[in-house]
Amino acid sequence: MNSPSFPPYLTDTAPGSGARRPPRSWLHSGAPALSLNGDWRFRLSPSAPSSEDVAAVDFDDEGWDSIPVPSHWVLQGDGKYGLPIYTNIQYPFPIDPPHVPDENPTGDYRRHVEVPDEWSEAERILLRFDGVESMYKVWVNGQEIGVATGSRLAQEFDVTDAVRAGDNVVVVRVHQWSAASYLEDQDQWWLPGIFRDVTLIARPQNGIEDAWLRAGYLDGTGTVHAEVRADAGAYPITLRIPELGVEQVWTSAAEVEVVSIGEVEPWSAETPRLYSATLSTAAESIDFRLGFRTVEIQGDQFLINGRRVVFHGMNRHEAHPERGRVFDEEHAREDLKRMKRFNVNAIRTSHYPPHPRLLDLADELGLWVIDECDLETHGFEKDGWKANPSDDPAWREAYIDRIRRAVERDKNHPSIVIWSLGNESGTGSNLAAMSAWVHARDPERPVHYEGDYTGEYTDLYSRMYSSVPETTEIGTDGSRAPLLNCTPAQGARQRTKPFILCEYAHAMGNGPGALDQYEALTREYPRLHGGFVWEWRDHGILTKNADGEPFYAYGGDFGEVVHDGNFVMDGMLLSNDIPTPGLYEFKAVVQPIVFAFDAETVELTNLRHSADASDLRFRWRVEHDGAVVESGELEVPSLGAGGSVTVALPRIPVAENRETWLTIDAELRADTKWADAGHVVASAQLDRTATPRRKPASVPQVPGLEAGIGSLSLGPAEFERGVLVGLNGRPAGGPRLELWRAPTDNDEGPVLNEPESSDASIRGVSSADLWRRDGLDRLTDRLVEVQQAPGALRTLTRVSAADSSLSVWVDTSWILQDGELELCVEIEPSAGWSSVWPRIGVRFELPDASGSVDGVSWFGRGPLESYPDSMHAARVGSFDAAVDELSAGYARPQETGHRSETRRLTLRSGAQDVLGLDFLSDSRGRLPGFTLSRHTPQQVAAAAHPFELPPSDTSYLFVDAVQHGLGSRACGPDVWPEFALRPEARSLRIRFTAP
Repeated sequence: MNSPSFPPYLTDTAPGSGARRPPRSWLHSGAPALSLNGDWRFRLSPSAPSSEDVAAVDFDDEGWDSIPVPSHWVLQGDGKYGLPIYTNIQYPFPIDPPHVPDENPTGDYRRHVEVPDEWSEAERILLRFDGVESMYKVWVNGQEIGVATGSRLAQEFDVTDAVRAGDNVVVVRVHQWSAASYLEDQDQWWLPGIFRDVTLIARPQNGIEDAWLRAGYLDGTGTVHAEVRADAGAYPITLRIPELGVEQVWTSAAEVEVVSIGEVEPWSAETPRLYSATLSTAAESIDFRLGFRTVEIQGDQFLINGRRVVFHGMNRHEAHPERGRVFDEEHAREDLKRMKRFNVNAIRTSHYPPHPRLLDLADELGLWVIDECDLETHGFEKDGWKANPSDDPAWREAYIDRIRRAVERDKNHPSIVIWSLGNESGTGSNLAAMSAWVHARDPERPVHYEGDYTGEYTDLYSRMYSSVPETTEIGTDGSRAPLLNCTPAQGARQRTKPFILCEYAHAMGNGPGALDQYEALTREYPRLHGGFVWEWRDHGILTKNADGEPFYAYGGDFGEVVHDGNFVMDGMLLSNDIPTPGLYEFKAVVQPIVFAFDAETVELTNLRHSADASDLRFRWRVEHDGAVVESGELEVPSLGAGGSVTVALPRIPVAENRETWLTIDAELRADTKWADAGHVVASAQLDRTATPRRKPASVPQVPGLEAGIGSLSLGPAEFERGVLVGLNGRPAGGPRLELWRAPTDNDEGPVLNEPESSDASIRGVSSADLWRRDGLDRLTDRLVEVQQAPGALRTLTRVSAADSSLSVWVDTSWILQDGELELCVEIEPSAGWSSVWPRIGVRFELPDASGSVDGVSWFGRGPLESYPDSMHAARVGSFDAAVDELSAGYARPQETGHRSETRRLTLRSGAQDVLGLDFLSDSRGRLPGFTLSRHTPQQVAAAAHPFELPPSDTSYLFVDAVQHGLGSRACGPDVWPEFALRPEARSLRIRFTAP
């Protein structure tokens, strides 16, 4: 029996073959070029065809479909061309390197190209592909041109001998799987096709093949180290920088040398000063934007322009819910502008070079960039890295080719300050060889790779998700604490280097928590240079359910054989570009202006790298219980980068019976490229309330309580058999003890390596599993006692779960005094609870029978949700919102919407206020928080997608004495002990008022 004949190049570990050109910069050249973007004829085969008849010029493709280029074929045709696959670590095919399955979807593309007659005078003609997943073969006019790999890397083919004036036929065969797929196991969707630009380029006689203008900066002056690769022969090459009066002429490429320039303004992420330049011959002119800056490492300090850098960064994939990784410049520009507005100053291009225009935007808008190579072999980890290509000489050429194509394409960008070899590919000689090549090619920018734990071939010490205690040890001078996978000597060496967290604060679902702890470490330990949150945005793919409702799909929603679920939904932006509350928290934690209040003054510290504060004005306002009573602007003297000034506070009118808060906002004086004037960069509040909040006494004792039926009226409340049935003439139920919350993605994460994080954690078991084990999602009540007296009702309830002897006692008192109804709830757990709890609170049911409770106004912390370890973005004030605006639209429904430290709450139905509640602090001065939702946590937890939430005719008000923190446990540290909720007695006091 004969085996099928598939192309042998599919299993070739070489990076490609044929007329591939050496890599070069992505240049803005005036040389002639034709974009081949647009509609191509397309045919998809379920496996790699053995026949190459499609390459023939006269092949009949009339029966083929049409598909846009660039695009991913699995995102076209409503499933006609297959479906996306999401994996984080797993390979979606057998691990059998370098082999791939016979079932290998293969797309054939064909199009006609009209080549101008004058192109016959070109030195050569190149066909450039900026991104094709995963392996492709190219023909022009029936002539085989070559094979290429490296999905996110540019490839150019010399097609001079194949192209003719007039009509030409270009054919591209794209295989979804190839040996190269083993090197592209990034945490993302597998999306085959020609997804970046295709261009036909006429290289002129006596042109510039490649150029690198390295613009250095030292002591206020600049230099340009020019490197030019040109065609053979001597002809003049001219460098012009009009703004600096530079016009340098060299007689040939061999004569090009360093140009000394006088005074220049340096480029930085905060002040991205660019100078327009041209490099030209008589035949070609190339435009550059020069940013003068110097990158260096001195000891354990990473410096740019001589100053230490702290990265407040994001890992950024290219992702769009409809286009996938297809680049859209308008959307990308807005993406980077949004980063700037949220105080993000750096990008790690996880885990491949982005579209080259994105780096132009980073140069222009100002972001530090770690440019990462298109490399990841994570799926080999589960087998102990057996057969991992990173240490196999057979793959050496492929590894070197990938880093060459990354560095050569992007070398002219001032925003790129670090080269990264790739991600999660183990370690080995091929990675060391990549590093050696980079060091030889570009000695001015350091090399990063997190997997080099022992520091054998990289310049920075980098880690993912190290805990706060471990990160502290890394930053501490003289520490002898062991480092991960290091001998003592290796650990000592790593501590001599700058340290970055290339991934931390896993932003999956509701979270992350404890961002402030990591930020505090960068201010205490100069060796620590910040990090990059994982990650910038969710990767949801917009699709429809069986009923035609649109939703954002994640792993498993397309019927994948193996997948990693919603782990692809781990961004600070939702798939629809809406910032999460976690992004607002990030902005507040890393804000570049720090405020330190004293009795009559405030000290302002500028934490920026190089920019002073002259672009900011400092506006203040005083509020009494959230209402503004006075406002103005602080007179702030010159405040340079790294400096501090002390400024007198304005006169603050203090209210006698209301809370008094001073808020200061540092906002932009003028419009910038990324934000309008008035945009708030940093903010702080000072509590100047005359007296501390009233601490209530113990629960009032009501004389004459006797056993009763519990059916009575108390002011606005109606009760039947001890159970609340109405409030203010509207149906109502509760308060019912609620210890459960719909688990966040972090709640569902297992603790793997942090025994210090929580004494109530079990290695490998999630908090949510422990909560389910203890029945917190299925508690039942037993009414033990009902007592009543004139103006009072008391109930005692034992709350427990099936098959559990653990319990919680809930003592509830309703007391009507002087026409005001007060609710007192005392909650006390039995002994024996062994895990943390998600919350301690009560739930009220508010049916829609008298009109939906669909909005709320409150005085407390807001406007967005907040939790114990995520409070910096929550300021004290008066806010209002519709019920649907109170929750974040996480792709997998989960706990959301908690507002902390609430003082006063008013529920609305339409435009009508229907119920007022004053929240009183407990005996320790702690205020409760609230959540208003259309669903119970049990309903939310049962839904895998928002469209699976059932229709609701009830609103639910949760009043929580305390909530468990968020942490980053989905792929990082657990909730810090200070914010972990251990079972404990708590009390709630609520006074019901007229709406």
